[in-house]
Amino acid sequence: MSLRLGDTAPDFTQDSTEGPLHFYEWAGNSWVMLFSHPKDYTPVCTTELGLVAKLKPEFDKRGVKVIGLSVDPTDSHHGWSKDIEETQGAKLNFPLIADDDRKVSDLYGMIHPNANDTLTVRSVFVIDPNKKVRLTLTYPASTGRNFDELLRVIDSLQLTDRHKVATPGNWKHGEDVIIAPSVSNEDAKQLFPKGFKEHKPYLRTTPHPAG
Repeated sequence: MSLRLGDTAPDFTQDSTEGPLHFYEWAGNSWVMLFSHPKDYTPVCTTELGLVAKLKPEFDKRGVKVIGLSVDPTDSHHGWSKDIEETQGAKLNFPLIADDDRKVSDLYGMIHPNANDTLTVRSVFVIDPNKKVRLTLTYPASTGRNFDELLRVIDSLQLTDRHKVATPGNWKHGEDVIIAPSVSNEDAKQLFPKGFKEHKPYLRTTPHPAG
């Protein structure tokens, strides 16, 4: 069964390019982005792993640990990582899980029988420090993932966890946000000292909160 938002991300121990990995212990109190790949030496995934390696400082700034998964064994991963570095100009700088027994794929519902009964689909899970699943996305094999969008969602999740706000469509970090409907106008004056604009009783915007 696929994981849903708010579910607890399952723990596991599995081999990886950085040795045996106990997921909860590795994650610690950090946010995590786990993203899966159908198999090694696939063209779209090669570009994605190189891109994430280049973007890792952006994930680090947000306190997010990144981890990949593919259903081939570790020795295959090490060979693939050389191709990634050669073709993408970036060395793999995060662990890649070797899920050759499909244990993690089954735990996270990554097997898509209608597509293929053995290969994982290309899924993404954003998991918070409490090990709760906060975002799930599944992409078709032919479409590379948009990691700028994933960073944008993480920015929104982290901001809305700290403040009683939501983020509008196409929102980017630093732009105005929406005050949660549960906050009264009186409370909003205290919570949002920069002020707010009431477009409708249910739609009030305020500048990006500090912190």
